[in-house]
Amino acid sequence: MAPGPGNAPDDVDQARSRIVALREQIEHHNYSYYVLDAPEIDDTAFDRLFAELQALETRFPELVTEDSPTRRVGARADQGFAEVRHRAPMLSLANAFDDDEVRGFDRRVREGLGLDTDDPPVPYNAELKYDGLAVTLSYENGRFVRGATRGDGELGEDITANLRTLRAIPNRLRASAPALLDVRGEVLMYRSDFEELNRRQQALGDKVFVNPRNAAAGSLRQLDPSVTAARRLRFLAYGVGEDTDSMLPQRQSALLDWLRELGFPVGSPRRVVEGVAGMLGFYAQVAQQRPALSFDIDGVVYKVDARASQRRLGHVARAPRYALAHKFPAEEAITRLLEIEIQVGRTGALTPVARLEPVFVGGTTVSNATLHNEDEIRRKDIRVGDWVVVRRAGDVIPQVLRVLADRRAPQQELPSFSMPANCPVCGAATERDETEAVWRCVGGLSCPAQRKRAILHFAQRRAMDIEGLGEKLVDQLVDRELVQSPADLYAIGLDTLVALPRMAEKSAANVLAAIDGARGKPLSRFLFALGIAHVGEEVARILAAHFRSIDGLAGADWDALLADKAERQKENAKRRAAGEAPLAVPLEGIGPEITAAVAHFFSEPRNRGIIAALLAQGVLDASPPTAPAAPVDDAALAGRTFVLTGTLPDLTRDQAAELIRAAGGQISSSVSRRTDYVVAGEAAGSKLAKARELDIPILDAEGLRALLESK
Repeated sequence: MAPGPGNAPDDVDQARSRIVALREQIEHHNYSYYVLDAPEIDDTAFDRLFAELQALETRFPELVTEDSPTRRVGARADQGFAEVRHRAPMLSLANAFDDDEVRGFDRRVREGLGLDTDDPPVPYNAELKYDGLAVTLSYENGRFVRGATRGDGELGEDITANLRTLRAIPNRLRASAPALLDVRGEVLMYRSDFEELNRRQQALGDKVFVNPRNAAAGSLRQLDPSVTAARRLRFLAYGVGEDTDSMLPQRQSALLDWLRELGFPVGSPRRVVEGVAGMLGFYAQVAQQRPALSFDIDGVVYKVDARASQRRLGHVARAPRYALAHKFPAEEAITRLLEIEIQVGRTGALTPVARLEPVFVGGTTVSNATLHNEDEIRRKDIRVGDWVVVRRAGDVIPQVLRVLADRRAPQQELPSFSMPANCPVCGAATERDETEAVWRCVGGLSCPAQRKRAILHFAQRRAMDIEGLGEKLVDQLVDRELVQSPADLYAIGLDTLVALPRMAEKSAANVLAAIDGARGKPLSRFLFALGIAHVGEEVARILAAHFRSIDGLAGADWDALLADKAERQKENAKRRAAGEAPLAVPLEGIGPEITAAVAHFFSEPRNRGIIAALLAQGVLDASPPTAPAAPVDDAALAGRTFVLTGTLPDLTRDQAAELIRAAGGQISSSVSRRTDYVVAGEAAGSKLAKARELDIPILDAEGLRALLESK
């Protein structure tokens, strides 16, 4: 008879044999429960097996291994989460919100595969789009060695210890696989587990979570894995990292079946469908079944089923051409507008924000929403006290769609909104440039709000990358007059930081180390970090490549440069007409609006003083920037100039700019007759109006993608 809890083995060999058997039984029951959804024993019997294994490993510690089920709670991550570079990028998906966008996706796939209209429909694997947290699991020789968040697609956070607590993730694969395998999937929380967690939180007097997605994300980012283990998280696999291994199934549908054989749970329903009709039919079916699912989804995903065709189609920037997320309609709710608050940004821009009676919409409680600018408020006739319709879709910022004017009482006098004549933070005058839709505070860095935003901008990851310098700390430094400009950051001492509320010595030392490490940055990042109006990352790259030094930029003769640029552009018009090669044009994509802003910035004695102080701290790399790469003549958008304006529904400005640059296009911040396209989102202002005036083609996000795909 095999030893059990009452007749524990006495020697190491017997214990080793029993431990192996127990581990196999426990992993088998985990597989039955989480993957097959067919438990073979009840929780009490499972707990007995687990307790016996724990007792044996306690008695024979030399037999404990890292992949034992008892080791699913690892060591506390006292230093936070280390950075992990993914072996292959974790791509995001393009979104569709209506049937026409799905038809456009199918058309582009067929064109990309060289199919004619009379060829059979493309088979797609239709899957669920989970509303959780994307992760990648790395296996080496069949053993789980590392798990990471998606992060920015290239770099994620190492959360291996927390992921080991999920019983749905196998420590060892159940079937043969490549020596290196990255499994991609989503961590989520079932609705029933979410409700139970919130009941426990309430009983303990702790905060309750808004929705399962937030609960799952918060649970995965606990420094103490035992906290993660106490919350029932699930994992559902949906793919693998890029690979060329011939042993992997060559269809997406078969790949999911294979992942299930390896020991991973895979979502359902899913099936292979034919063409547009099949995709839309699956979408309609899932929309009906959605309320009955055990977990939250926010749409479905279509992927070309043949993985050889996936490789042939490839991807553009960070989105694969072979896949599409078909999102469910954005949720809307009705609530009352309590107040319009004015926020002051880094460049002094005044942004109106709606303060709302809290309302649950789009999976979270919304109490604030963007109002964009004064023109939008007047166009929609939004007034304090109105009943309004609020929309939120996924991670998109909530917005006020419209006013329910019929709910205003006839005698109700609601005053129209006007932007304030003075800054609500510093009291300085406000003004509106005729070429912009925004009002600005003229206080500059003397305005505490602008100073705070300027320092946060300076410290952000894509600028000087000062980790740990967040909003709360910057608020304290500015409010206590400890920091007047970014240059003052480098003079802060340990005693100063430790004296601040809730700042321990170790945390203070980490911040100071991050500040000390924010030196020797390239000129383009330094220029971006300075926060010059209209100088984003792209413009900073162009300026750095042209001037090669901060002194060269500060002493620029803009009148002469713009005159030379205009002459070359005029000459190129003649050359194009004659079929001749054009001349190189300096500062392509930079117009008078940008040059005026840069010239004004460097003309200010205070700004020059801040730059001198920063240079004295060695923040700038002394070596000149490398010359820019020559443009690729046969790139899809080579020679095309784009202007971005407004808020795009499923792309940030940076993502849209990256798509364009990856295809050889250029980004400009101003609209002129030399602009080829304007990409416009919601609340686009004067740039959209000028594009219409000049009859320049206007694209939305889907139109941009269609242009890229067509090239």
